[in-house]
Amino acid sequence: MANNKPQIPKCEECHHKHEGESIFCCLNKDETEVVSQGKRNMLFKRGQVIFSEGNQPHGIYCVHSGKVKIHKMGDEGKEQIVRLAKASNIIGYRSILNNDYYFASATALEDTEVCFISKSTIVDLIKNNSNFTFSLINLLSDDLKRAEEKITHMAQKHVRERIAGAIVLLIEAYGYKEDKQTIDSNLTRREIANIAGTTTETSIRILSELSKDNIIELPGKDIKILDYNELIKTANIYD
Repeated sequence: MANNKPQIPKCEECHHKHEGESIFCCLNKDETEVVSQGKRNMLFKRGQVIFSEGNQPHGIYCVHSGKVKIHKMGDEGKEQIVRLAKASNIIGYRSILNNDYYFASATALEDTEVCFISKSTIVDLIKNNSNFTFSLINLLSDDLKRAEEKITHMAQKHVRERIAGAIVLLIEAYGYKEDKQTIDSNLTRREIANIAGTTTETSIRILSELSKDNIIELPGKDIKILDYNELIKTANIYD
C-alpha cells in the first residue's frame, strides 16, 4: 500500500505552481486553498500501481515528484505503454471527464509523490473556472494528437524508426541527467519495447545497432545520446 505521509507542501507553496508548470496555475487564491485543503498526499514506491485499468475513478492525481508510466494490457496480456508522466503532470483525468472507468493503469517508475484531488473538486473547477476548463481541453487535444501519431507510426514505420522514436520520447518526457547526454529515465529494455510496439529481444538488438552506429551509448542500463540529430533522422521525425 502507499505511504500517505510524503513531504508535499500546500498548493499555494508548490514550486510547480509558482514556476507555471501546473494546470492549477490558473486558480485564484480561494480555489487554490480549496484544492490544497481537500487533497490527499500519497507516496508510491517504485513498481507500485497508482490506479488500475477498469477501476472506477474517484479523482485525479497530480504528480509532485517522480515518474509514472500509463499502460494498457493488450492481446495475450502484453503491456503497452501509452504515455509517460513526470512531476507537475496530472494523470487519470480523462476518466473523470467522460465519467468512465480508467482506460489504463498507472505505475510508479521510481518513488513518486502524488496529490489526489477528488472528482467533486475537479468538477466544481470545470464549472466555475473557464481557464481551468480550457487547460483541460488543451491536455485532451494533446492526448488525441499523440494517439493519432502513435497509430501512424505503428502502421507505417519500421521497428528501427520506432525504437529511435521511443528514445526521443524518453528525452522529451524526462530530459537528461547532469551530463546533458544520459537520459534521466530508468525504463527497462522491455518497457522501451512496449513503447515501440515490439519485442524485448528486438529492442535490445536495435539499441545495440544504434550503439554500433555511434548514435547512442549504452553504459549499463542507461542510454547516452551521442548524436541527437542522427537519432531524429533515424526516428524519421519531422516538424
